[in-house]
Amino acid sequence: MSRRNFAAGSNLIEGFGLNVFSQDALDRIHNATLEVLWYEGIKVYSDLALEIYDGGGCTVDKQNRKVYIPPRVVEECIRSAPSTVLLAARDPKHDVVLEGSRVNFCNFSKGVLVVDPHTGELRKSTKQDEADVARIVDYLDQYDIVDVAVEAQDVEPHIANLECYEAMVANSSKHTTQSPHSIAEAEKLIEMAAAVVGGKENLRKRPITSATVCPQSPLALAEETCEAIITYAKHGLPMDVLSMAMAGGTAPVTLAGTLVVHNAEVLSGIVLAQLTNKGTPNMYGSSTTIMDLKLASASVGCPELGMISAAVCKLAQFYRIPSYVGGT
Repeated sequence: MSRRNFAAGSNLIEGFGLNVFSQDALDRIHNATLEVLWYEGIKVYSDLALEIYDGGGCTVDKQNRKVYIPPRVVEECIRSAPSTVLLAARDPKHDVVLEGSRVNFCNFSKGVLVVDPHTGELRKSTKQDEADVARIVDYLDQYDIVDVAVEAQDVEPHIANLECYEAMVANSSKHTTQSPHSIAEAEKLIEMAAAVVGGKENLRKRPITSATVCPQSPLALAEETCEAIITYAKHGLPMDVLSMAMAGGTAPVTLAGTLVVHNAEVLSGIVLAQLTNKGTPNMYGSSTTIMDLKLASASVGCPELGMISAAVCKLAQFYRIPSYVGGT
């Protein structure tokens, strides 16, 4: 039996919800996003992605690597993305179903420094840290899946993502994520997950892993992001398109403006996935927050991050696509 956690913010008398937007406000953000995608477009650094966008009805300026996505294409791709996504686990009792307003939890990602639990020393993260976090998350019922917690900085950089996934899947019976940076790396990570479940067909039926990919703010998709989206879409595996825009830095300083840029970036990735393979399971992701103008860094624990995350969840519900957002 797949795990279905309690719902939050349902239109019922009981329960507790947060009304972030009116329907009119959602419509306005959506329409503004459609204008951005069509008139401003998205910078795309992958030749393969440019071909897919071109074949899917978008206007592509290959010389300047700009893709202009018509509203019709955006809305067709939103409709083709499933409203329910299964995040299967090695142990089926930990299967998670993402749908509607159900709320699940995972650890945060992706640290580079660790306070050593034995010495108290602040040091670079290692593969063993990844394994240790996976065991902790696997033990705690409050967590539903295992996200890539830290970078494995004690192994060769070109195989670090493979080493991280090996540490996670070997130390947890829950769903584990991946963070591929190329077609070759994505294929290798998928092969590793397939080996655990007995083949790629079994993996498609029971996806024990999913990918997290990040657009490049503002309004760009890097080659590595496109290649990961395309590869996981071809295999029919879940992926989280997660924007990390910063209000006042890589996005407008206003929260409304930031949401439009964020929305355009996420939807551009979802469009690429759906044009590659209609029906690909997508998640609508966010680690978007404000920029600390004094330190020129992302402010992760601030109230604005919570406000943006609540707004992003509402947008995801508006599109009937499961969300995957950073908490405070």
